[in-house]
Amino acid sequence: MLDIRRIRKDPNAIRQAMERLNTETPLDEILSLDEKLRSVIGNVESLKAQRNTVSKAIAVEKDAEKRAVNIAEMRKVGDRIQLLDSEIRVLETKLQHILLQMPNIPHTSVPDGKTEDDNIVLYEKGEQRIFDFQPKPHWELAESLGIIDFERGTKISGSRFYILKGSGARLQRAVISFMLDVHIGTHHYTEVYPPYMVREECLVGTGQLPKFGANLYRDAEDDYYFIPTAEVPVTNLHAGEIFEAEELPINYVAYSACFRREKMSAGRDVRGIKRGHQFDKVEMVKFVTEDNSYHELEVLRSHAEQICCLLKIPYRVIDICAADLSFTAAKKYDIELWAPGCNEWLEVSSCSNFEDFQARRADIRYRPKPKAKPRFVHTLNGSGLALPRTLIAILENCQNADGSITIPEVLVPYMGGQTQL
Repeated sequence: MLDIRRIRKDPNAIRQAMERLNTETPLDEILSLDEKLRSVIGNVESLKAQRNTVSKAIAVEKDAEKRAVNIAEMRKVGDRIQLLDSEIRVLETKLQHILLQMPNIPHTSVPDGKTEDDNIVLYEKGEQRIFDFQPKPHWELAESLGIIDFERGTKISGSRFYILKGSGARLQRAVISFMLDVHIGTHHYTEVYPPYMVREECLVGTGQLPKFGANLYRDAEDDYYFIPTAEVPVTNLHAGEIFEAEELPINYVAYSACFRREKMSAGRDVRGIKRGHQFDKVEMVKFVTEDNSYHELEVLRSHAEQICCLLKIPYRVIDICAADLSFTAAKKYDIELWAPGCNEWLEVSSCSNFEDFQARRADIRYRPKPKAKPRFVHTLNGSGLALPRTLIAILENCQNADGSITIPEVLVPYMGGQTQL
């Protein structure tokens, strides 16, 4: 959430930022509500000061008639204060609701752009394999190997669901375990196994609600939401808390299933496992100080990239332009793996700096010095990496002419020594 003081101080800068995002926001309504709210608060404070002054005078007034008149007047003032306090609560609620609809401000380093076509490819790493045969897409490979069952997945859960079985299920589990071990052992993250269902306020804290409720799965009876990413429960581990400066940075990594009601165009990505309503992901989350957050973003990105390097799969890094930024991000990099069978780049990680946008919503702060006034932390997150697209890239890059798959060397120990599917 944006700081109302920032909006009030320089509304033109906020307006220009929204133009960079290519989005319309109710900025004039926010400013009008804020002005009205401050006016009413000023009136209440004036009336309370008047009441305090007169109350002191009443206490020493010896003239009973004058005292009775003042008491009657103060009752009227008290009634007026009560009405204005009620108006303040209404205005605060309305202003808060509108502020929750406002996206984050893009960092000055974010490139301008009007659509995703204006995103900038920073670099590519790894040689794209030259095949001496026509590479197959993963759905053909998987079906011939009997490691994915699309028909039974659809039978039990509907479209966009599938069954991994045998070596396919083991390979996915191997990839997850490998990624967790790298982030824990090499990058020194603390592992968290979070709940897959959270309260509504957790999704407000990380920015999915109220704006993106239509994309979430919800248990209406108990009012729980299924998580769209482990970022939600992990970030909210420290909601309402205050750190000491020496405790930061804090780095967490978590594996979870993720659930999203994606609105997919008819005919788009209908084959294979690229898009689904349930998928697995390993997520990295950082809590850092504001003076170090952009350095930490580069560190976060390098950790996601290292997974791609260790798997020896070609990848590229994208600097996301302003118009394609997520609602919550101040700056974002996408990492995409090459999939030769599909003949496309697949996004497997978004590494984002949210600055204090989430921390302000979830009330996560730190003290720069002992007994100093708390400041909001900066939060970051990035996938390290997301399944099943990583699985797609492995199957398609490591396929052989006979339809078999050579398992990447780093995954062989997690496959019990198995080197091929």
